[in-house]
Amino acid sequence: MAAPASHQLEDDESLKGCELYVQKHGVQQVLKDCIVRLCIAKPERPMRFLREHFEKLEKEEHRQLLAQKSAAQSDSHDEDASPTLPNPVVKARRRRGGVSAEVYTEEDAVSYVRKVIPKDYKTMTALAKAISRNVLFAHLDDNERRNSFTDTPEIMCEQPSGHPQAKSVDTQN
Repeated sequence: MAAPASHQLEDDESLKGCELYVQKHGVQQVLKDCIVRLCIAKPERPMRFLREHFEKLEKEEHRQLLAQKSAAQSDSHDEDASPTLPNPVVKARRRRGGVSAEVYTEEDAVSYVRKVIPKDYKTMTALAKAISRNVLFAHLDDNERRNSFTDTPEIMCEQPSGHPQAKSVDTQN
């Protein structure tokens, strides 16, 4: 009986090690980005597209490492060398992350109460159909998709034709 328990413990530790590795190197975000790019491009030969995409990422990573090394070397030489014009360090262009207008504390996150706005079956079906065709929502799991449906309020607005039409608006105020 002790052997299966120790085997389970080893598996759990191995899984945690894998999760830490993936998190440390940002693998999950890289894969999500790659899948989005693949779905947008829809190439005839997806494996070739993926290979070329990862080759570009590897070259970019190599350039960043060289830039960091040259910056570190120039810092150590600056102390020894006479004052001259510094060489500008060219930083590789990175993908911009999300931008938020305010900083949330841990207390804010713990005390946050989600607003659930109920919707009828017809509305939920229409939303599901609309986002199923949108590549930006492709990475959402069922729970995230359900949350985005229930959190978005519905507002009726007047169209030029004179007929009211539902419009979803983000109300974070």
